[in-house]
Amino acid sequence: MTARSPFQHRTVSGQERSIQRLGRVRKRSIQYGEPMGRVSLAAIQLRPAQVGDADGVADVLIASRITYLPYAPSVHPPSDVRRWVREQLLATGQVTVAEHQGAVVGVLATSHDGRHGWIEQLYLRPGWVRRGIGSALLQIAHQQLSSPIRLYTFQQNLAARCFYERHGYKAIAFTDGAANEERCPDVLYELA
Repeated sequence: MTARSPFQHRTVSGQERSIQRLGRVRKRSIQYGEPMGRVSLAAIQLRPAQVGDADGVADVLIASRITYLPYAPSVHPPSDVRRWVREQLLATGQVTVAEHQGAVVGVLATSHDGRHGWIEQLYLRPGWVRRGIGSALLQIAHQQLSSPIRLYTFQQNLAARCFYERHGYKAIAFTDGAANEERCPDVLYELA
């Protein structure tokens, strides 16, 4: 059994918001560690997460949730998310981080329930989407997990849905969200 996540859904970051004022762009870039120029995928290190990555992992989960999932705000305060990452998520040993110059810019968490492999978390730091990092993390999940592989994402998260469908995942169930913490309609995907 996997640790209960304060992020009920397994999603990948989606479309970036358009921010009109330059001041807001600069503030967000500094706050979230967005790249100020082009970064090659070769400059990204993919590695197993370590205890010292807890704050970076939590930062990615929190910032991504705020930026890309405004319709499904977390029901947990950041302090609870940080504690969950430190005490439960990293303890599973099934977390991979994408790192650039010492900063965590992506997170993958996987599990297996005996019948299905699960992508529990796949998040990217705002500003780091559409650079191949999500695809690289997904490839690691495919190497680690046996088929079929499943994941949940919100129905409204069109960018994530397109991402997974591009990688061969098929929607197999839609729910009204009554079973998730956010009460937001979700979709179950599977890669057979």
